[in-house]
Amino acid sequence: MNKHDPIIGRYVYINCQGKSYRTYYEENGDGIPMVCLHTAGTDGRQYRHQLCDNDIASNFRVIAFDLPRHGKSIPPEGWHLEEDEYKLTTSFYAEFILEFCRALELNKPIIMGQSMGGNICLELALRYENEFSALIAMEACDHSPGWHIDPLHHPHIHGGEAVATSVFGLMSPNSPDEYRWETWWYYAQGGPGIFKGDLYYYSVDSDYRDKVHKISGKLPIYFLTGEYDFACTPEMTQRTAEKVKNSECIIFGGGHFPTSEDPDVFKEVVTPVLKKIIQNDPERRGGNTRDWSSAENTSSSYGKYDSQPSGRRVVKL
Repeated sequence: MNKHDPIIGRYVYINCQGKSYRTYYEENGDGIPMVCLHTAGTDGRQYRHQLCDNDIASNFRVIAFDLPRHGKSIPPEGWHLEEDEYKLTTSFYAEFILEFCRALELNKPIIMGQSMGGNICLELALRYENEFSALIAMEACDHSPGWHIDPLHHPHIHGGEAVATSVFGLMSPNSPDEYRWETWWYYAQGGPGIFKGDLYYYSVDSDYRDKVHKISGKLPIYFLTGEYDFACTPEMTQRTAEKVKNSECIIFGGGHFPTSEDPDVFKEVVTPVLKKIIQNDPERRGGNTRDWSSAENTSSSYGKYDSQPSGRRVVKL
């Protein structure tokens, strides 16, 4: 008998900054809505493992969308007439996430993003703290300069292979080859100039060094960073988390793309965070009988997890 993933894919039209965007998203699960943000130049396929995870889907409505110009979300009408190269800006990115959540009528969803999707969590905390219930910022920091460079979109360079290979070293050497090369494939399929344009936000338009201390702390923020990440090093994440009120910082033995390069390790790392979110919001968890919010092997202090799983350590702020 053929096997089918439980993921359902749909399109929704999002109006943002005067334009309409036909936006593709996938979802699975029941419970607290959790919107997942992909990294620069890729798409929601990075979350296919979490979308198919029974433990997660039994407690959360997991949703992953493709940002416009990424994956199955085509550019807006008239994009071929644009004279300036594509650049993702802070204002558009934050507003689009908010409008997407409103279009799906999500009530105070969780936002979970990695890389640029992690950095934008800082902007969401600053501008829209009342719209969300928690933020999971993976591979995130207050500033990651130096990545918006011309060779990433050059007529003499094969864009797909250059982009994919440029990020290969950001993954942990311990991640399974199967998933590292799958992540490489996602990057090789990006549209012309999209990776570079996303990195305009990541390296140029997202300098939060003088802003993060203004985050009120009303909205809990969980920082997760892999020790093999050199675009956003553990030290960069720790430096950021120290300035963010009501935040927790977890460093683990992974790379820059935890959800796709090593989903099993990522599940071990994120499970205590998700359980804590459930414990803080028990009424909205899924109706499935699977009890994933059990206090077994958990504690109010994340410090108790320092030796479980192996390679995971919590920075107490």
